[in-house]
Amino acid sequence: MKIKLKQLDKELRFTGFVVRTALPHYTKSIFRLANGFLRIFLRGRKVKDLNVRHEETLRQDGTKLRLLVCSPDNPQNATGVLWLHGGGFAMGTPEQDFGHIRLFVKKFGCVVVAPYYRLTTKATWPAQTEDCYAALKWLKDNAKNLGVNDSQLFVAGNSAGGGLTVATCLMARDKKEVNVAFQLPLYPMLDDRDTQTNANNDAPNWNTKSNQLAWKMYLGGLYQKDDVPTYAAASRETNLKGMPPCCTFVGDVDPFLAETQTYVQTLTNCQVDVQFRVFKGGFHAFELLCPKSKIGIEATKFYTDAIEHAIKNYFAPQEK
Repeated sequence: MKIKLKQLDKELRFTGFVVRTALPHYTKSIFRLANGFLRIFLRGRKVKDLNVRHEETLRQDGTKLRLLVCSPDNPQNATGVLWLHGGGFAMGTPEQDFGHIRLFVKKFGCVVVAPYYRLTTKATWPAQTEDCYAALKWLKDNAKNLGVNDSQLFVAGNSAGGGLTVATCLMARDKKEVNVAFQLPLYPMLDDRDTQTNANNDAPNWNTKSNQLAWKMYLGGLYQKDDVPTYAAASRETNLKGMPPCCTFVGDVDPFLAETQTYVQTLTNCQVDVQFRVFKGGFHAFELLCPKSKIGIEATKFYTDAIEHAIKNYFAPQEK
C-alpha cells in the first residue's frame, strides 16, 4: 500500500511531505533519542491550568509504578479516565498528552490518571499491559479520595496507547475486578500480523518499517506467532462480548486502518455500541500534527462529542 502525497487531504500534504522526508521510519536509536528528549524537556513538567500531582502504586512484582494525576478544582462525582499515551510501546511519557488530558479535565471535569508504563526499550510484553491494568485498579480503589464516581471509569489512549486501551479493557472484562464504562482507543495499534493496510505502507509519521520494529521490540520471540496472547495483540480476540461501549476513528492511509475496522466490526457483531469514523486523506495522528486543519478539527469534534455522549449515558457500577 504505497501512499502518494495526492492521497492525503490537501491541508495535510505539506506536513506529510516534511514528516516523511525528515523521518522516513523509526529505529531503535531514534526511539531511545526521543525518550531522552522527553525526559529532559517534558517529564515532570507541570502546566499552569491543571492540578498536576504524582502518585504511586505497586506492580505485580512489587516495584513502584509512577502515576500522573490531573484533576479540576475540588472534583465531586467526576468521571475517572485512565489515559494511556502512544509511542509504539517504545517511546513516550504522559506529559506529551497534556492536550488530550486538558480536554478531559477542563471541558468535562474529569479526573485523569496516566501511568508511566514501562517502554520496550527497557521491558517487553507483558510489562506494558500489567502496568496499565495496575493503574486502572488504582483508579478504582482510590475513586472516593479522587472525587471520582467509580461507576463511570473510562479507558482511553491513542496509537499504541489505543492498543493498550483495548488490552486493558479485555483484562478488566476477564478478571472482573474493575468494570469499565467506556473505551476510547483512537487509531489503535492492535495487530502484529500483516493486514491490507499495514503491509508495504509508507505513509507519513508511522509506516510499515516503524510498525514492524515496534511490534518486534514489544513481543520479542512471540512476534507474528500463532499463539500471541490477546492481551498482547488485542485484534486476536474474536469474542468481544461484555466489552464497554467504544468510540474510535482512523485515517484512510493510516497503517492501522484495517485492524481498526476489524476491531469495530467484531465489537458490532458482539452487540457492543460503537461510534466510528474513517477520515479520508488522514495519516497517523493527523489531528495532532495538523490540529487547525479542517479534517483535524472534524476528527477532534467527533471524539469530543463521543466523550460528552458517554459521560451522559454510560455507567458501569462496581461490584461491592
